[in-house]
Amino acid sequence: MSKNKFLFTSESVSEGHPDKVCDRISDMVVDSYLSKDPVSRVACETLTTTNKVVLAGEIRGPKIEKEEIISKVRDCIRDIGYDQEGFSWKTANIETFLHEQSADIAMGVDSRDNKDEGAGDQGIMFGYACNETEELMPAPIHYSHKILRLMAEDRKNGNLKGIEPDSKSQVSMLYENEKPIKVTSVVISTQHSKSINQDQVREAVIPYIKKSIPENFLTDLNSKEIYINPTGQFIIGGPDGDTGLTGRKIIVDTYGGAAPHGGGAFSGKDPTKVDRSAAYASRYLAKNIVAAGVSSKCLIQLAYAIGVSKPLSIFIKLADDDEGKVDKVKKIIEDNFNLSPRGIREMLQLNNPIYEITSAYGHFGRKSTNKGEFTWEKTDKIDLFKL
Repeated sequence: MSKNKFLFTSESVSEGHPDKVCDRISDMVVDSYLSKDPVSRVACETLTTTNKVVLAGEIRGPKIEKEEIISKVRDCIRDIGYDQEGFSWKTANIETFLHEQSADIAMGVDSRDNKDEGAGDQGIMFGYACNETEELMPAPIHYSHKILRLMAEDRKNGNLKGIEPDSKSQVSMLYENEKPIKVTSVVISTQHSKSINQDQVREAVIPYIKKSIPENFLTDLNSKEIYINPTGQFIIGGPDGDTGLTGRKIIVDTYGGAAPHGGGAFSGKDPTKVDRSAAYASRYLAKNIVAAGVSSKCLIQLAYAIGVSKPLSIFIKLADDDEGKVDKVKKIIEDNFNLSPRGIREMLQLNNPIYEITSAYGHFGRKSTNKGEFTWEKTDKIDLFKL
């Protein structure tokens, strides 16, 4: 293929994937503490395996009894849909080893005297937006998420029978001149009950491809390029089939590989951790820049040092590489946005219990809600960026 033509693929995983079960539980812990004290500090990791869940991490906040956390873990598992022999919300053995946050970390992060609150860790965070979809997300990851999200909704409301919680999707698209032209293949692997065979699985799943992807992208898609459970039956799934850990699906969580990732996971972390809050802020900036018509694509990198409030650097890349335009955009950001950890939290109202919903189907490309969720997806700063 020429440089103007290429294939690009992104994958998603459902809320029942073992790693996503862990992300859900870890974000539930974050929300539990923030709902009782909005300045709680939380860093929670979760491991799942056959009928077992283990929580570990550091907390500074109100006392929440182990029994309450364990009960909420069961609620998460039940909502996802696991009541299977190898993993059930009723019978899973759940252990929690959450303990107080390190005093050394707290000292670097806390504000005191004339020192503003510092970043909870060093690191680099990226935000990205492009005009490939209405949500200003790359098309392959957007459609991969949508297929699984619609399947999960119908599975839970009873309209999709025989399909179980654990599933993965993958969408490949042909690009010409940096624009997605058509879908060239779709892969969906989904856990199912013993009561249905692979032909029935295929028949049940195919409609969700058509519901999720615009018709003009599917006109040339050959049925042979739609792979449903290509390895055969998928009855044993979820944590019974594969161990899960928090933070192992960071590309699924962001841009499906279409943009760089700083490396830090989001789930299980309160918003003083810039792994999370600065990634949200950089997406917010990039999305408003693209929505304002400044560029068809925008990539932003923010860099932080632990205990230091302001970012060490701001990098901006636009589609046309116009240096003059980049300088103008950077000055607008520096003049109008406080990108310290405190400034980001206040700007995006991040000290609220809004994170459990982010744990599946991506942290970006979602709709902001009247509950304060996905504030970083608003395009309320367009006027600032109109050059």
